[in-house]
Amino acid sequence: MQLKFSERIAANNVLAILVALGLGIVLALILAAAVSFTSPAIVVAGIFALAAGIVVMTNIEYGLYAVIGVAILLPFASIPVNLGFNPTFLDLALLALFAMWFARVTTRQEEDFHFQFTFLGAPIVAFMTLAIFSFVIGMSHAGLQIAIVRRFAEILLAIATYFVIVNVVQTRERLTRVTRFIIIAGTVSAALGIVFYFLPHDMTIRVLSLLRYVKYPDGPGVLRFINDDTAGTLRAVSTSVDPNVLGGLMILMAGLTAPQVFSSKPLLPRWFIFTAVAAMFLCLVLTFSRGAFLGFGVSLVLIALAKYRRLIPILLIGAIVFWFIPITQDYIAHLLDAFAGADRATQMRLGEYQDAFELISRYPIFGVGFLGSPDLDTYVGVSSVYLLMAEQMGLVGVAAFLITMGIFFWNALQAWLDGLRDDVLLSPILLGVGAALLGAMTAGVVDHYFFNLDFPHSVTLFWIYVGLGVSAILLRAEGSQGAGEI
Repeated sequence: MQLKFSERIAANNVLAILVALGLGIVLALILAAAVSFTSPAIVVAGIFALAAGIVVMTNIEYGLYAVIGVAILLPFASIPVNLGFNPTFLDLALLALFAMWFARVTTRQEEDFHFQFTFLGAPIVAFMTLAIFSFVIGMSHAGLQIAIVRRFAEILLAIATYFVIVNVVQTRERLTRVTRFIIIAGTVSAALGIVFYFLPHDMTIRVLSLLRYVKYPDGPGVLRFINDDTAGTLRAVSTSVDPNVLGGLMILMAGLTAPQVFSSKPLLPRWFIFTAVAAMFLCLVLTFSRGAFLGFGVSLVLIALAKYRRLIPILLIGAIVFWFIPITQDYIAHLLDAFAGADRATQMRLGEYQDAFELISRYPIFGVGFLGSPDLDTYVGVSSVYLLMAEQMGLVGVAAFLITMGIFFWNALQAWLDGLRDDVLLSPILLGVGAALLGAMTAGVVDHYFFNLDFPHSVTLFWIYVGLGVSAILLRAEGSQGAGEI
C-alpha cells in the first residue's frame, strides 16, 4: 500500500529530526569532553554551532546554505577539538548535507523520486574513478598515509556534491534562492577583504587572529604581501588566508553576479547588485592575483559576447581608464612582470612548470597519484590545475576533466540556442555560472586551487557551480515546472 503524501512528508520530517538529534548527541558528547581541555569561550561557541547544526539538519536547503556559506566565508575553519585530526566545518557541513539527502531518498517511494544522473553523470563518475585509480597507484610507492586519504576523500566528496545539487535544486524557486544566497555570501567575503585591506595593519592582525580558535593562522602572518616582502604591497585575503585563493573565489562570485546587472529581473535589488559587483571586482584587484584578474576578464568577455553587447564599450573604456590612471600603475607593472617573467614569483612558477613537465614525461598515462613522487629528483606540486592534475592523474585524468567540462559547455550552448537565452530568470543564471566556470578554468592555467587536496572548498564551489548550471539547463528542458523537491 502506498503511503499518502502527508504521511511521506511526516516520515521525512521524523527521520530528519532523528538524524539531527543523533548528530546533536554526538556533538554534545564531544563538547562535554572538551570542557576540561579548552576555554569556556570555545565551548559556548560550540553550543551555538550545535544549535545551528540541528536547525540545518531539519531542511536540506539549509544544508546547502551551510555548505556554501562555510566554503565562501570560513573555508579553513576546523573544530577546536582533536579527534586524531580536526574536522573542518566544511567536512561537517558536507556530511550533514549528504546524510540529509540520503535520508530523504530512502524514505520516498520509487515513483515519487527519480534520481537524476544527468548528461554529466557518466563523465564525472569516470573522472572520480580515474582519481581513485591514480590514488591506488600512488600507494604502491608511498604506502598508506591516513592524513592524505582523508584529504583525498574530501575532494571526492566535493566533486560528488554535483549529484546533490542536480537532485535537490529542481525548481526555479530553489535555484533562485541558492543563487541569491551565493551572491550575498560572496558580497560579504568581498567586503571583508576590502575592510581588512584598508584597516591599520595591527587592527587587521588582531581581528583575523581571533579566528585562531577555529584553527586559522594568527599573528603577523595573516597579512600577505607581494613576494612575501613585508615592506612591499599588501594583498587582500578576507577569510581565505591566501590571496590567490581569494582571487579565485572572486572569479566565481563576480562571474555569477555580473549578468544580474543587465538582467530585466535581477535576483536582488539592482543597487545591491551594482554594489556587489563593484566590491567583488575591487577585492579581486586588491588580491594582486594576476591569474584571477585574467580569469575574470575572460568571464566578462563571455558575458558581453553571449548576450549583453552593451557591456563591450564599458569593458573597453574601463580597460583604458584602468591602464592609464596613476593609482593602478603599480598593479599594471605587477601584471606586466608576469608576462615578461621579470619577478620572482613568475620565475619560480616557470621553474615549477619545467619540473612538472619532467615528472609528467616519466608517468604520462595515469600519473603518480596523490601521495608524492616515486623519484627523489622530482616532486608533486605546481601552480597550475592542469599540470597538477597531470602529475597526479596523468594525461588521461586531464583529458577526462576537459571532456567533462566540454560536455557541460556544449549542452549549455545547445540550451542557450534552443531558447534559454530568452528566459529572463534562467539566462542570467546559466550565463553567470558558465562565465564563472570559464574564468576559473582560465585562472587554472597559472593557479592550482580548483583541484588541490589543500583547498577542498574551492573544489566544492566549482562543482556546485557545475551542478547549478546543469539544473538551469534541465529546468529549461522541462519548461517552467520543476521536477519536484526532495
